[in-house]
Amino acid sequence: MNLEKVIFAFFIVLAATLNFGFFIGDIDRPELHHVGEFAAALVVNLIATSLKFGDRSHMGATQLATSLVAVLQLIAASLLWGYQTQVVGEMTPSAMASIVSLAGGAMLANFVSLILLIAETVMFRR
Repeated sequence: MNLEKVIFAFFIVLAATLNFGFFIGDIDRPELHHVGEFAAALVVNLIATSLKFGDRSHMGATQLATSLVAVLQLIAASLLWGYQTQVVGEMTPSAMASIVSLAGGAMLANFVSLILLIAETVMFRR
């Protein structure tokens, strides 16, 4: 068993599940989308992205691209969340809908990454 691959797969799956957990619920209701879960999704996605650097295969490049998309979406959502809570002073339903939509885009990128991970695992030969 390759410990590096196990850790890599662990963070990819964890990133997708945390993002999914944040995404579930009415899109415009802030009380259904916890900031802590969002922060955890962002941090785990950043860790997963950092683990993808150094893989020089075509599949590794595609994995890195999907991870960068997810991180970009989550950073945009976090900037919007910060603006809404710190500058505007309140979280409106329309702002929460935008944040959850951006997290949904990141979730889609996470699922593509999971599919690529499964494809790479199935193609692996000893």
